[in-house]
Amino acid sequence: MERSLNFLEEIIESDLKNGKYTSIVTRFPPEPNGYLHIGHASSICLNFGLTQRYPGYTNLRFDDTNPVTEDTEYVESIKEDVRWLGFEWKHERYASDYFDQLYDYAHALIDKDLAYVDDLTADEIAAQKGTPTEPGVNSPYRSRSIAENKDLFVRMKNGEFPDGAKTLRAKIDMSHSNMLMRDPILYRIKHAAHHRTGSRWCIYPMYDFAHGQSDSIEQITHSICTLEFVPHRELYDWLIQQLAIYPSHQYEFARRNINYTVTSKRKLLQLVTEKKVSGWDDPRMPTISGLRRRGYTPESIREFCERIGVAKRENMVDVGLLEFCVREHLNKISLRRMVVFDPLKVVITNYEGEEFLSSENNPEDPTTGTRPIPFSKEIYIERDDFMENPPKKYFRLAPGQLVRLKSAYIIKCDEVIKDPDGNVTELHCTYIPNSKSGSDTSGINVKGTLHWVSAAQAVQVEVRLYDRLFSVEDPTDESQDFMHYLNPSSLTVLPTVMAEPSLLEASPAERFQFIRKGYFVLDKESTAQRLVFNKTVGLKDGWTPEKGK
Repeated sequence: MERSLNFLEEIIESDLKNGKYTSIVTRFPPEPNGYLHIGHASSICLNFGLTQRYPGYTNLRFDDTNPVTEDTEYVESIKEDVRWLGFEWKHERYASDYFDQLYDYAHALIDKDLAYVDDLTADEIAAQKGTPTEPGVNSPYRSRSIAENKDLFVRMKNGEFPDGAKTLRAKIDMSHSNMLMRDPILYRIKHAAHHRTGSRWCIYPMYDFAHGQSDSIEQITHSICTLEFVPHRELYDWLIQQLAIYPSHQYEFARRNINYTVTSKRKLLQLVTEKKVSGWDDPRMPTISGLRRRGYTPESIREFCERIGVAKRENMVDVGLLEFCVREHLNKISLRRMVVFDPLKVVITNYEGEEFLSSENNPEDPTTGTRPIPFSKEIYIERDDFMENPPKKYFRLAPGQLVRLKSAYIIKCDEVIKDPDGNVTELHCTYIPNSKSGSDTSGINVKGTLHWVSAAQAVQVEVRLYDRLFSVEDPTDESQDFMHYLNPSSLTVLPTVMAEPSLLEASPAERFQFIRKGYFVLDKESTAQRLVFNKTVGLKDGWTPEKGK
């Protein structure tokens, strides 16, 4: 059954039906001042998804109007993330492509006596803005002549004034009910090199001036942004109307916040600069690069964005939904492997030699076939899969108890070896020769099945277990600095994990289910001498689609 349309799709279908447009144009307009995060993924999937569903295309446009915070590194990371999510833009654009055009637009406003050069400082401007219930005060420079404003604006561009000395402001209404319409700043002076234009410019347009005009230049039909830009729409429309340019229109949807997560670029940058994480792509970070390194798939993130949908009201999304989506996808595609985190040696006293057994790569996908796994006299099992004095209904290994080894034989624990301090160091077991998986003629049924690895062929690897970066549902709670809520147990490193040797062939593109442990991916820090695996998500969680409704 096809899902119902969201409000943006209803608008677009109406626009196409009544002939307002024959095709649509959207854009994804990130500022290149940081790495994209899961919140951006919703916007990416929305903008690109609309032009996959309806005739048209999507531009990738970098809002690069603040040279102090922007960098080519961020530009490249954003392009990589968008492509990784499975989307391709029609045109790659930059607000800086339009600096000359925007400068001309500013002159056009001055010519109409709709903009003026102001000498007030930022603090003085703020003080004269008024309040929502009290009108603002006109700047003493508001009455400058058109000729004087044009002269001063040219001199601003030519670098005659220091940072903060002057601004260009729109001349609208200092008593307007919308505070953003009270003579907003259009240009400010910044003597800073730009990542694309170098030192050519020392004045830069404000977001509110660059954004709508860039949309118009590109003939964006549906300019989609989040709800905090609702008050900005009036200025967006005013500027387009006064300049008499292509009438792009802004539409707003609700930001989806995710619990146990922060998505503020400023806060994410603070985590990086204060080395609370290893970098923007730390697997605990909500960045797309962090999720990718942790083993999330683009399919699972797109499914998550589809499930949370598009709405006009903000709400908190359970991170369990994101984990559910990736778990569902990984179960279908992951190769099964046996890996022992806390090894306990088992000696099979009546077994001699070694052999290769066969085990399925993924029971969900028979086309993946099987792989050989070595079996020998000495194997490792998980230490917590053995209990010397077990309770009733304990189906793992215990003295005198039978268990099946996954894809191998049934064994029985005969003897427990301990060190002088009483710690269990080794188990002596016997196996039942005719109990091999797939050809079992023993007639013995056991309830417990354990994973294991052959001691002689086992490969030592490092495993990194990740938990949520924050210990509370809402780390943005203003009563405490968000750093206060960092989870000290968000990363656990297991340096001496024993894995089956097939993992020596692992590639970064592959996803693995470590049997009975969870889903894992090879980390970029791996070397031929030291394999490192990141845990993506566990096998089970309490979240279900029904609970998430």
